[in-house]
Amino acid sequence: MNKKTYRIGIDARFYGPLGKGLGRYTQEIVDNVIKIDEENEYVIFLSKDNFDELVTANPRVKKVLADVRWYTLAEQVIMPYLIKKERLDLIHFPHFNVPMFCPTKFVVTIHDLILTKFPTTRATTLGPFLYFIKNIFYRLIILNAVWRAKKVIAISEFTRKDIIKQFHVKEEKIIVTYEGAANLARGNDSLFAAKLNPEEALSDYNIAEPFLLYVGNAYPHKNLETLIKVFKQLHDEQADLKLVLVGRDDYFYSRLKDYAKELNLWTESDNKILKTPVIFPGYVPDQKLEILFQKALLYVFPSKYEGFGLPPLEAMSRGCPVLSSNKTSLPEVLGSAAAYFDPYDEEEMLMKIKLLISDQALRQSLVSKGYERVKLYDWWDCARATKELYERILST
Repeated sequence: MNKKTYRIGIDARFYGPLGKGLGRYTQEIVDNVIKIDEENEYVIFLSKDNFDELVTANPRVKKVLADVRWYTLAEQVIMPYLIKKERLDLIHFPHFNVPMFCPTKFVVTIHDLILTKFPTTRATTLGPFLYFIKNIFYRLIILNAVWRAKKVIAISEFTRKDIIKQFHVKEEKIIVTYEGAANLARGNDSLFAAKLNPEEALSDYNIAEPFLLYVGNAYPHKNLETLIKVFKQLHDEQADLKLVLVGRDDYFYSRLKDYAKELNLWTESDNKILKTPVIFPGYVPDQKLEILFQKALLYVFPSKYEGFGLPPLEAMSRGCPVLSSNKTSLPEVLGSAAAYFDPYDEEEMLMKIKLLISDQALRQSLVSKGYERVKLYDWWDCARATKELYERILST
């Protein structure tokens, strides 16, 4: 007797670099699930900005244009129509933005509850009133997603417990599937990176050694203002030390530059970024980013809240020692492969950075432990567990 073939949808509008961290998760799930699953059909909903990013010759995969911005009223109206039109048996939403009236059974991934933990107008470009309305809307959407989902995927035990505590759902409804750690050594990017001149790659961004490194966004909960404040004290003692903050230029990075400027740690001329103590290179492509990881003294991750903590894992996978916040999911994910500090304690942060700068043996020990730690997190395993969850839901 032949096994029944199901028609499964994935909302992949975040797919690729467009969606940043969510984009990485969505891309890895889509790319790997459609390779692993040789029986079911897949409908992948993409936006006009990433429609051409997904390239597949798989006859069981259909791409559908869903040119609808996330977190909008249009999303609530148009997505249910598109989903119903495809006659799906199940759809996976890789983020909480599930339409209130989704017409088919679904599974949702909740990465974190940051919107409910840090409801501050500093985390938005909206005015206070509009932000208040938007935050209420977000909470309703998350509540609807968690309660109506057949299963909820959490990306860490911390997030699973957070969801249970806040929304009072049954424990068995939430499944933990850890994310993977990207390793450029397995891909073509690292082959290209090996051909680059490291000194030229650094000079392209006016970076001089020694330097501390952070890669990621600049949302308020990332706590980068505190890192810059602590770095000010370090720089007063060690004038040649630099702090490199890598991330796409946006409103939050612009605000961070203003703060660094107030502390006389950064300035900008009309035609170039000067060689200042704090360096904002903007977006750095993977092949050059790998060199930054290799050359950095250490990667510092001062975040106050993380559902998983992918950036420090990616630093480990590239041989960079990690000094991390000890809050939320980070100790669970990073284990003994990182050194830790309390992100609310500036003196401890300063002390730990000084310790790692001065102790080369400790840094090398963290590098070795980091290489072993990242072996626990594999995108293929994440996708396989996700695909098996689809099948369990569909078979009941």
